[in-house]
Amino acid sequence: MDTAASVRLTSLASCGGCASKLGAAELASVLHGLPVTANDAVLVGFGTADDAGVYALRDDLAIVQTVDFFTPIVDDPFDFGRVAAANAISDVYAMGGTPISALNIVAFPEALDLGILRHILEGGASVAREAGVAILGGHTIKDDEPKYGMAVTGTVDPRKIVTNANAKAGDALVLTKPIGTGILTTAAKRDAISYDDLRPAIEWMATLNAGAASAVLAAHAHAATDITGFGVLGHGGELARASGVALVIEANAVPVMDGALDLIRRDVVPSGTKNNARTHAAFTTFAPSVDEILRVALSDAQTSGGLLISVAPEHLSQLRAALRAARALDAVIGEVVQGEGITVA
Repeated sequence: MDTAASVRLTSLASCGGCASKLGAAELASVLHGLPVTANDAVLVGFGTADDAGVYALRDDLAIVQTVDFFTPIVDDPFDFGRVAAANAISDVYAMGGTPISALNIVAFPEALDLGILRHILEGGASVAREAGVAILGGHTIKDDEPKYGMAVTGTVDPRKIVTNANAKAGDALVLTKPIGTGILTTAAKRDAISYDDLRPAIEWMATLNAGAASAVLAAHAHAATDITGFGVLGHGGELARASGVALVIEANAVPVMDGALDLIRRDVVPSGTKNNARTHAAFTTFAPSVDEILRVALSDAQTSGGLLISVAPEHLSQLRAALRAARALDAVIGEVVQGEGITVA
């Protein structure tokens, strides 16, 4: 028997994927008051909770840097590697950058067959090749919970950086992947669905946001962020605060993966999603007509989700056409308005 195929990786983790992130409220309390780097070359730091940092090298060249790693979200080692790599690389795309190199980050239990780790790294390498990313090396440590991800470097023209801090009132909000990965992966871990039922979610998570990022640039979108562990409401809230605007989201317009809403009705909901919902309640107003199930879905902790894009109305058609050409979703889920916080209608 193939040991790599017989071990359920998710059974070795207390929580999986981006749901293993420290909560937004806890993270904010830690970062509050930390000194900000006083350096004119830092074009984007951590002050606006953006997806990656940007450091200028020349007037026409900057580097984009990000790091992301997490515990297993799926049982197959190769799939875990694919998803983790796509998730890490996504932050560069969200900034309008081109990923060029990466370093692997590995934590691995001594008791596990090293063949499992090889499959994880092969999965990550397959996505890196697809993205044109050179893996230069990495670092490993021993840990009772397996973890994998990448530190990724990209390049960007400083005049074309896309941040989460430039959304304008009147913009349309567009989402490029369906949500529900936190619900579905939790269901698979609890044997509430089969691995075959999880396969569509795995393929969405392993899909690079490269085409969506190109569409963002082509349509001169004002702002973008990728949807990961804090869900649509969490990352949407960061975009709203950084831009000094408010968002109105049409709940029924948000694409949800097949089966996810039914699983929420059965209370198959990860702890990360529940924690998100409690945090999001502080800045979100729900219309009475919004079903409780959809409220939970909007807080679901995504892994390697799509881009949430803020685009001027006159460029919306161009953006949607470019997204469709890239085989990404082009779901218009709301708009940007004056004010603060998020209203879900």
